[in-house]
Formats: sequence, structure tokens, C-alpha cells
Amino acid sequence: MRNLKKVTLQTKILVLISALILLIISLLAGIFAYIQAVDARNQVEQLGLQAARSISLMPELRQAIDENNLEGMFRPIAEQVKDQIRAGDIMIENRDKILYSHTHPGKIGENNHDHNDHALIFGGSSTFETQGEEGPAIVAKVPITADYGTYSQVIGTVSVEFLEKEIYKNIFNRIQKIVLVSMGVLILGLLGGTMLARSIRNDTLGLEPHEISSLYLERNAILSSIKEGIIAFDDQGMITLINPSARMMLSVEETGKQVDEILPHSNVTDVLKTGKTKHHLEIPLNGKTFLFNVIPIFHQGIVKGAVSSFRDKTELKMLMDTISEVREYSEGLRAQTHEYSNKLYLLSGLIQLEKYQEAFQFIQKEFAIHQHQNRIIFNQIHDANVQAILLGKLGKASEKKIQLDIDSESYVDPLPAHIEVTDVITIIGNLIDNAFEAVMEQTEKKVTFSIMGLGSDIIIEVTDSGKGIPEERMETLFTLGYSSKGKNRGYGLFNVKCIVESLGGTIEVSNDQHGGAIFTVYLPKSALE
Repeated sequence: MRNLKKVTLQTKILVLISALILLIISLLAGIFAYIQAVDARNQVEQLGLQAARSISLMPELRQAIDENNLEGMFRPIAEQVKDQIRAGDIMIENRDKILYSHTHPGKIGENNHDHNDHALIFGGSSTFETQGEEGPAIVAKVPITADYGTYSQVIGTVSVEFLEKEIYKNIFNRIQKIVLVSMGVLILGLLGGTMLARSIRNDTLGLEPHEISSLYLERNAILSSIKEGIIAFDDQGMITLINPSARMMLSVEETGKQVDEILPHSNVTDVLKTGKTKHHLEIPLNGKTFLFNVIPIFHQGIVKGAVSSFRDKTELKMLMDTISEVREYSEGLRAQTHEYSNKLYLLSGLIQLEKYQEAFQFIQKEFAIHQHQNRIIFNQIHDANVQAILLGKLGKASEKKIQLDIDSESYVDPLPAHIEVTDVITIIGNLIDNAFEAVMEQTEKKVTFSIMGLGSDIIIEVTDSGKGIPEERMETLFTLGYSSKGKNRGYGLFNVKCIVESLGGTIEVSNDQHGGAIFTVYLPKSALE
């Protein structure tokens, strides 16, 4: 079976076509030979009887018999008739079966040894097979009758002999012509098979059947293992492939449907017209929102269909929340590790210099700061995500030599469920990072953070000791892509504004009396309808 897999499709087709053509040729040649043999035999028998009957009725024959001069008078006629009908021999015998005429002169006068006496006894014509000197032969025998007034009498017989080898020789010549024609048909069949095989290979992109089978099995395994939904549709928008995840998410059991039927108002099929890929296409369906990526399929520069991968946006958001949370913890731990390593080096140096009092004072100071921060973060701020963000930013501030103060009046309960982790990270993270950048070149590098859960709102405020924000930049501050820090910047505040507005809140910006900037965010505790 492994060796059969190595045989190419073209070879298989050529072998099959050749075998079929040879089988058909053999069957037709055999049937033709049989029919020709039977027909030729019948024709020879009829021709022999007609020739023998015609000869028996010739007046010249009777005259030659009466004058006993068959050799002189009838021999030329017999030879002429034999050549015309291509007979092997024409024999004439009397009632005593004595040969009067024969191809071989030496046989004349001898007794004929065949035992077919039907013509002599009953006066009837007959055909039969006999073994002649040159091989098997078919003999047609007709009686020669003489009228004597009131009665007639059989006075001899005329036998016309045809050699079977001559009959089969003619049939063989005809079969040779058939074989020549059949060879031409076989060559045409091979050419047609070669063209058919090439056409199939072009349709299958040059892949052999066993390779297509392997690809099909691998494709099914891959599609079943992918958690994302995968659907494919042809240039008419008809679904041709759908994996189990897509069946479950879209509640579709089978292919053969129009993609617009299961994804109404999605404009997914626009890819077939434009030939351009679509990314992050949000489509609401069954109470959920799915993110679609649609890629066209090209063949020889023509769009033949498209493949779309999609997944539930909720799952993506949960994944992003988890990644963001882990990243914040990681950054916080990295910054704290770096900062505490420096502090340990300082303590180690003070102890080595035997400056124990300075070392003790440094430890007390750090403990007091840490105790103050922990009291605010863990006793007054009860949301774990906000705690994680602030711990990370404290480590980052310490690493950058920035004083990050958390307002001692800060207090907030766990944030409402509609405010997700990514929302908190985007708002607090971007505001504090912007404040860090604003004070990096200042002598006093101070940033203050405050969060309060008052009434029906959650108020987040970030203040920095920077230069403040010029009045002419106030209107363009939250514009996408606008930044005074260079290219590929200006996305943070834009994202903050978008999230705040999506949560039904507002954001305000102003400058304090010392010149620094103040960003204040108001988020409603209740979700929008």
C-alpha cells in the first residue's frame, strides 16, 4: 500500500485508460474474429454450393463427360472458375467415386476417399469438413444429373473445396487492420489521459491524492483544535467550511448557507468585491460582540473566496485584563526589587562605615513611609486592582526619583462590576505616567494621587509639580495622535477620555496656583443603561 501511494495520479490514469482500451480492443477483436469466422464459413459454404451447382449444370461438363474428355474440354473452365472464387480445388467424380478432374493430375482415375455419399445416393447438395492433403478444408458437393426422357439419374458429383487456412488468413488480415486502428485509438487515449491528468493536477495545485488526503485530515485536526471560530466562504458568499468552535458560537450546524444569513448587516462579503483584508470588525450577534478578521483568498489574481477568524470580544477583554494585571504586578515588583536593592547597598555601606545611627534613622524613615503608604493602600483603598496599580507606580516612582504621594484622605470601596480592570489600568496608569513625564525635568519631582468614593461618583485626581498645560493646548489635549513629546505619541489621554465617556463620566483638566497640572476624573458608580 505504501508503494501504491508513491505512484503518481498521472500514472494511475494512464494505466487505467490503457487497460480499459486494451480490454475493449481485445473483446471487440475477439467478437469480430468469431463473427467473421462464422460469417466467412457460411459465405464459403454458400459460394461452394453455388459454384458446384453452376458447374454441374454446364453443358460443357456433360459434353466432356459424354466424350470422356474432361481434361481437354473442361479443365480450362474448371481452373478459371477456381481462380475466380479462390477455391482450393474443383473435383469431378462418377457414380463409382472415380475422380475425373483434380488439381493434381496424379489423382485422376483414383478413388475418392471421402465418405459423404449424400449427393450420390439421395441427389442432394451438402457441405462438410474434411482433412485434405494441405490441411482442413470445407467441401461443397453437388450431384450431376442426366435426363433420360422419363427419368433422371445421378451420374457423378462436383465438389468445390476451400482450404480453412485461406479462410482464416483473410480473417487475420482484417484483424491486423483492426489492431492498427486500435493502436491509434490507444495512442489517442494515452494523450487524452495525459491531458486529463494535467488538468486534474492543475485543479489540485499539483498535489497527489494521498497528499490531499493527508492535508484534509490535518486540516480537520487543526480546525478542531483551534478555539477561535473559523469560517470560509466562496466567491458567491456560500459557506464552504466551518469549524466546531464557529458552530457553537454562531449556532450553525452545517455548511451550504449564505454568510449573510448567519451574519446579517455585517458587510463581511465586501471583501469579495474589494479584495482587501478587514481586521477587528466588531459584529453583534446573539447578545454578544464578536471580533472578526476577514482575509480574501486569491487564485491567479482573482478573488475566489475568503476566510474569517473570530472570537468572543468578552474572552479577549478578560484575557487583556489578566495580562494587564500581571504586567502591573510585574512592573511593580521589578521596580521595588531595584529600589530595595539600592537601599540595601546603602545600609550595607553605612554599617561597614560603622555609622549605625544613620543606618537606624534610615530604616526608621523607610519604615514610616512604607507604613504610611500601606495604611492608605490596604486600609482605605479596598479595590485590589487599584492597590496593584498603585504599588507598581510607587516602585516606578522610587526608581525614577519621583515623590509619589497618595492622599491620606483617599478612600474607596471595591469598584462597581461595570468598571473593568482594563478601564482602571488605562485611566489611573496613563494619568500617573503623564504626570511622571511632566515632572522629570523639574527640580521638585512630586506627583499626588487621590481617589474618593463620594456619593454616586468615584473621583480620581492626579496632580503634578510640572509646568502646567498652556491654554492653547487645552482644546487639543485629548485629540488622537496629538502630543508635544514627539511622533507616535498622543494615544494615552485619548484612550482615557474614550473610556471615561463610555462609562458615563467626565474628565477635567486645570492648572494649580503653583503651575502644575490637575487631572480630575468623575466616574458614576451605577452603570449606564
